[in-house]
Amino acid sequence: MQTASDIFQAIQDDPQNAEYTQAGVKPLYKINPEATLLIISQAPSRKAQETESFWNDPSGDRLRDWMGVTKDEFYGSNKLGILPLDFYYPGKGKSGDLPPRKGFAEKWHEPLLALMPHVQMSLLIGQYAQKYYLGKSRQKTLTETVRHYEDYLPEYFPLVHPSPLNYGWLKHNPWFDETVVPDLQARVRKLL
Repeated sequence: MQTASDIFQAIQDDPQNAEYTQAGVKPLYKINPEATLLIISQAPSRKAQETESFWNDPSGDRLRDWMGVTKDEFYGSNKLGILPLDFYYPGKGKSGDLPPRKGFAEKWHEPLLALMPHVQMSLLIGQYAQKYYLGKSRQKTLTETVRHYEDYLPEYFPLVHPSPLNYGWLKHNPWFDETVVPDLQARVRKLL
């Protein structure tokens, strides 16, 4: 089995990431051998990449609220891992950030997941993470997948992305704050 540092170096040496490596940008993810909870999302934001601190933006603040954890717990817990589908900011698109690069998660998730054998639940944040990990078992829409989150437990807990762009979605789906968030907080508390 490869070590965490071997994989980190291999990611930087991969020609697919040459532009980032040449610019001095480090891949952004968090591996903990003791992790029981894993966050799988799209990719780091521009601010997260610039500060080399994942979920260091308004989306991260909302995610921590949903999880019921403090910043200290979020960044300091050895029970939490973070594994985006792409470890680099993909750039800006017409309506938000560009999607994660194709083939990236396929190449790097398996060896990194092998280093976290105690993960009991993964938060699948947004459509890209849900499509990758749930495949055909997800519902026809992200809303329905999140509404039926219990179908994927205990291994996966699908969530809408906590981006400010989704505030309208949250307003139109009050069941999320009323039902999903309290269950998420209880499960996170047990795992952390």
